[in-house]
Amino acid sequence: MAYEEPNYKIVHQTKLFEIRSYGERIVVRTRFGTENSGFLKLFNYISGSNKNSEKIKMTTPVTILNEGEETVMQFYLPSKFEMSNTPLPSDESLEISSIDAGYFAVIRYSGRTTDKNFYKHTVILKRELDKENILIKSPPIKAIYDGPFTIPLFRRNEAMFLVEWN
Repeated sequence: MAYEEPNYKIVHQTKLFEIRSYGERIVVRTRFGTENSGFLKLFNYISGSNKNSEKIKMTTPVTILNEGEETVMQFYLPSKFEMSNTPLPSDESLEISSIDAGYFAVIRYSGRTTDKNFYKHTVILKRELDKENILIKSPPIKAIYDGPFTIPLFRRNEAMFLVEWN
């Protein structure tokens, strides 16, 4: 099943990574202690547990990042949504947010979405960005495109950083 993904333009590409230009995107997000509790809250929101009781199509990727001491999980909303027409969450632990347009360095990998696999690729991406003197402006972001029942070999995962790009 194909899910909508945020549009982007590749502005730089190497054998190991690419720099993508993304426009502004709307997300629903939550802070949590374990991945499962964050996912379930977000899934309930798109399943109609929002103030409009509106079902919202799933998109990819699901992203996870650390903000200070907290972990944040985000679902991107379909492109038809803007801040003005996005259903408000019923769950007060969820928030609707806008991610500013920007440039992201991305390395793609397959396999399980373990922290070990993610950090391995984060280190590779950071090393490559340092070699090219590309300034990193964010903590690493884990992007997950496939569900847990997809065979690990066929999973699409990405490690990303917001970067300075001219």
